[in-house]
Amino acid sequence: MSNDRKRRSVLVQMETPNLIPERDLGRKPVLEAHDLGIDFGGLTAVDDFNIAMGRTEISGLIGPNGAGKTTIFNLLTNVYKPTRGTILLDGYDTAGKSVVEVNKMGIARTFQNIRLFDKMTVEENVLVGLGNSMSTSLLTDVFRLPKHWKQEAEFHDRALDLLGIFDMQGLATTQAGNLPYGAQRRLEIIRALATNPKVLLLDEPAAGMNPNETDELMENIQKIRDDFQIAILLIEHDMSLVMGVCEVIGVLDYGKIIAKGTPEEIPERSEGHRGLSRQAGGEVTWRACFPCRTCTSHMVPSRPFSASRSTSTRARSSRLSGLTERASPRRSTPSPVFSSLSPETSSTGASSS
Repeated sequence: MSNDRKRRSVLVQMETPNLIPERDLGRKPVLEAHDLGIDFGGLTAVDDFNIAMGRTEISGLIGPNGAGKTTIFNLLTNVYKPTRGTILLDGYDTAGKSVVEVNKMGIARTFQNIRLFDKMTVEENVLVGLGNSMSTSLLTDVFRLPKHWKQEAEFHDRALDLLGIFDMQGLATTQAGNLPYGAQRRLEIIRALATNPKVLLLDEPAAGMNPNETDELMENIQKIRDDFQIAILLIEHDMSLVMGVCEVIGVLDYGKIIAKGTPEEIPERSEGHRGLSRQAGGEVTWRACFPCRTCTSHMVPSRPFSASRSTSTRARSSRLSGLTERASPRRSTPSPVFSSLSPETSSTGASSS
C-alpha cells in the first residue's frame, strides 16, 4: 500500500463527542444518530448510540458476537424501527421511511449472510442496484422506445465499470450462485455501490477472504471512498483490516459504545473492558477476560471476536453436573437435561453480531 494511503487523517473534535476527519470539517455530517436505541420486549439490544460521520469518513464498529453491531445496521437502514432516538441522513430524518426509501435517500449496505440473486448473472445483480438511477417511464420500457435502449446500453457500461473495481468484468455472464464465497462478497459490495449511496455500510466484508484478498479489499475500500467520495461504516472481525483502513473506531458491547477513537487510541481507551489490547510486537488483539469457547489461554489473536459473551458452556455444564451429583449422591450419571448442555450442541446456537 502506498505511503499516502497509510497516512492517518487528522481528526477534529465536534461540538458533540463525535470525531470527524479534518477534510470534512465545515461540511454537514452525512449520517447522524442521536440517542438511538431499540428494545425487544424487556431486552435492550441497543442503547444511547450516537454517531456523526463525515462525508468521506471510513469508520469501524467492532465488538464481540451479540454486541448489537448488525442491529445498529438494521436501525440505520430502517429494517428495524428504533424505540427511541433520531437518525438523520444528510440532514433529513429517516423516521417513517421504508427500507427502499432510505436506500434511495443514500444508504446502501451489504449483509452478514450473503444475499445475492443466485440464479441471475453477475451483471444482472449489479443492474438491480442500478434501478435507482432509472429515468425511463413504464410506457417507454413496455414499447422498447429508443430512450429505453439508450439507457440499457448506459447501464451495461456502468455495470462493467463497477465490476472493474474488483476486476470482475470477465465474470459478468457467470451465474452469481456459482461464484466462490469471496467473489460473492465482492459482488455484494458492487451491487450496493450501484445504488449510488452517500453512506456505504459493510457488514463483515472480509469474511471468507484469504489474507491476500483482505489486503486487496483494504486498498479497494480506500479507493471506493476516494473515487465515489462517500462515507463508509464497516463491521469487521479481522483486526488487521479494521486497524489498517478505519480512521475512527467504536467499540460496542451489550448494545453500548464503551470506547471511541483512532486505531492507536482504542486499545488504551478500552482498557478494563473485554476489549482490545496491543501486544509487545504491536499486534492488536481482542482480549478475552473470561473463559471462551475457542482457547484455553483466553487470548484470541487470530480470531479476535470468537469469544463467548458469558461463561463457557463447558464450565457451566460442569457446575450443573456437580450440583446434580451433590443433590442425588446415588446417581452414577448426570441428569439427561444437564448432559445435553455439551459445548458441541450449544455452540451451534451462539448468537451472531
